[in-house]
Amino acid sequence: MARILKDYPSVSLKAEDLGCRLDFADIFGRHGPVHIEVGTGKGTFLLGEARAQPEVDFLGIEWARKYYRYAVDRIGRWGVANVRIIRTDAASFIGDFVPDDSVECFHIYFPDPWPKKRHHKRRFISAATLDHLLRCLTMGGRLRIATDHAEYFEVIEDLVTGQAERLEQIEFTPTVGAEAGEITGTNYERKYIKDKRQIYTIAAKKI
Repeated sequence: MARILKDYPSVSLKAEDLGCRLDFADIFGRHGPVHIEVGTGKGTFLLGEARAQPEVDFLGIEWARKYYRYAVDRIGRWGVANVRIIRTDAASFIGDFVPDDSVECFHIYFPDPWPKKRHHKRRFISAATLDHLLRCLTMGGRLRIATDHAEYFEVIEDLVTGQAERLEQIEFTPTVGAEAGEITGTNYERKYIKDKRQIYTIAAKKI
């Protein structure tokens, strides 16, 4: 029998209900550090991190409706109070709604590589998007990226190293939910490990 997915208004955000810029204190009902995950999937990372760090507020962004609904249902069933999830285009949302100097960490794990050259313009990580991520990060805020796609990683690495005056590369440490042999603990990573794909990571902090 298929699982019945419920919407939890305490978890789900609707883009049409937001103003011009997010007020994280209003959304979470408190002032605290904010982490944003781009590409929430089924919410595995958010659930593990939010439960381990109740003092941190987590916002997940997911475009795929089926994954968005699953993640909202999952977080809601667990009763995790420090997570919100929104279904929207991440690049446009971050550019239009996320305030300057407001995010402590961006988690970007296994973004769609759009491998065909004619589709590269659809990739989330680009020079323009990186500018917005840097705008949104607090001083000392972190950018954490993982991918299984070698060519995309080369592009990402070039973009990050090209911002040496604003970003300092740091060690990519495993997430709370990562099990032995894992780095991010996401469903995608577990699938790729089974497929024996190499995982590439990069992390940096705003200086």
